[in-house]
Amino acid sequence: MIKTIPLALVEGDDGALYAKQPKVYPREIDGRFQRLRIAAVFWLLGMFYVFPWLSWNGHQLVLFDLPARKFHVFGLTFWPQDFFFLAWLLIMAGLSLFFFTAVAGRLWCGYACPQTVWTEVFLWIERKVEGDRNRRMKLDAAPWNGAKVARKSLKQFLWIAFALWTGFTFVGFFTPIRELAGEVRHLQASGWETFWILFYAFATYGNAGYLREQVCKYMCPYARFQGAMFDRDTLVISYDEARGEPRGSRRKTAERGSTGLGDCIDCLACVQVCPTGIDIRNGLQVGCIACAACIDACDVVMDKMAYPKGLIRYTTENARDGRPMRVLRPRTLIYASLLLALMSGFVWSVTHRTMLLAEVIRDRNALGRVGPAGSIENSYTIKIVNKSEREMVLEASVADPVYSIVGARPIEIEAGAVASIPLTLRAPAGAIHGRRDATLEFIETPEHNHGDVARAESVRTTTRFFAPEVP
Repeated sequence: MIKTIPLALVEGDDGALYAKQPKVYPREIDGRFQRLRIAAVFWLLGMFYVFPWLSWNGHQLVLFDLPARKFHVFGLTFWPQDFFFLAWLLIMAGLSLFFFTAVAGRLWCGYACPQTVWTEVFLWIERKVEGDRNRRMKLDAAPWNGAKVARKSLKQFLWIAFALWTGFTFVGFFTPIRELAGEVRHLQASGWETFWILFYAFATYGNAGYLREQVCKYMCPYARFQGAMFDRDTLVISYDEARGEPRGSRRKTAERGSTGLGDCIDCLACVQVCPTGIDIRNGLQVGCIACAACIDACDVVMDKMAYPKGLIRYTTENARDGRPMRVLRPRTLIYASLLLALMSGFVWSVTHRTMLLAEVIRDRNALGRVGPAGSIENSYTIKIVNKSEREMVLEASVADPVYSIVGARPIEIEAGAVASIPLTLRAPAGAIHGRRDATLEFIETPEHNHGDVARAESVRTTTRFFAPEVP
């Protein structure tokens, strides 16, 4: 028999179907975890805003040049043919997310998520303009006057300016940023560049300025499936209920344990500093982004009360229940091993990738033709891609000595260019019947490479050679 559970509709104070979420005013707190978060914010924003202005080997440090189909990253140039490296990176990123979540919960959300990083900047601007938590709450509750309009206008101006700078920097990863700066300065940016600057600025302004915790609680899919990656040995931020309850206020001079209360003095400091407005004392919730602000706030209060720190702390479910803590366990070891193998393979592949690509296109008009002294000739078009940043001179050779290259001569190909080379293979009369593979090799000449054999680039490609069947 199926039991029917009645559902109740929630109405707000104004009679609306859904209650409006109250605005969260997170209080600023100092502590070891918050210092780590601020360091992460500076590091990540530094990479975002500084990298486009740096150069390496004559190119922008990070530039995804879509029109030229070249991607310059830390002195390396990638082509569309290297797209599998991007897929490789995405696989490593996904596996890293699984690994760090299994070890310590939502570290990504609390320290590295763009939503968290940019929200911290917008909150910092808001604090500088409108004041601390109490002042911001009073300002919002106060009637509109000249001072309130001035502060709100200044905040909006700084928010919009920072959002526009963010949008400009984002586009600077796809268009050379110095050229883009000149275009923007003279109001000559293209339609698409203008669109993406404004679009990314609007997204930053809306998400970090207004939506804030709503993105983490209601829009982010990671918040929904994170529970599937947790187990009883995952480090999570947890309130020690056995130690803290029953909670209640008391005099600072009261001796610990003399009042019959737990260590939680119900000061709500952990709630006030939470950027998503949750009460960690109610248990792990979807709104917790593992920023650890509640840990820092609670530790400050415990110090003032001369109580031991750690009422709110990073711990595991097993450790909280008195069982041993196991950070290294089969799940994390498998994730770590796979991640290490993928990272090692990625580094080796990038550092040993060939700078040449070759593709053979057969002459479709004739499979083969008769040459001098009854020899058989096949014609091809060779497409060679030079992915390096230097000009190359290549020599063509064929592995099987039965073949020879007709009119072989050095092939010159400019840096970052694609060359189309006609090539004819010849086999003596009667040497080949039917079909047979032919392996072509293109290697950089020692003269052009200054005799550096180890640095010489080469590429091999295999095609079919057709000769008439002899009955």
